[in-house]
Amino acid sequence: MVVLKKIRASTLMETLVATVLIVIVFLLASMILNTLFNNSIKNKTHDIETYLNELEYRYMNHKVELPFYGEFEKWQITIDRFVDKNQHYVEIEANNKELNKTITKQKFETNP
Repeated sequence: MVVLKKIRASTLMETLVATVLIVIVFLLASMILNTLFNNSIKNKTHDIETYLNELEYRYMNHKVELPFYGEFEKWQITIDRFVDKNQHYVEIEANNKELNKTITKQKFETNP
């Protein structure tokens, strides 16, 4: 008869320590991913930038009268004309008070 060899196994304490370490690593990873995901949602400004480009296009084709005040989702939008050192420009500004963000675009005019 063949004598079975003893196989060295880990103790219960080693198994518990390894399990706790794995759980801690997964918790840290999930917290980091959650933070990254929340930040990417808060910093998402693609929709408002697209709308501002559309308003700029409308202004260039004389479809928007100045001063313009409007809203887009939770953004307050203003378009106004300014003069600085004999240079005429139009400023398009979007304000979101919830996120405390402001997006500003300036378009210089050659013939006001």
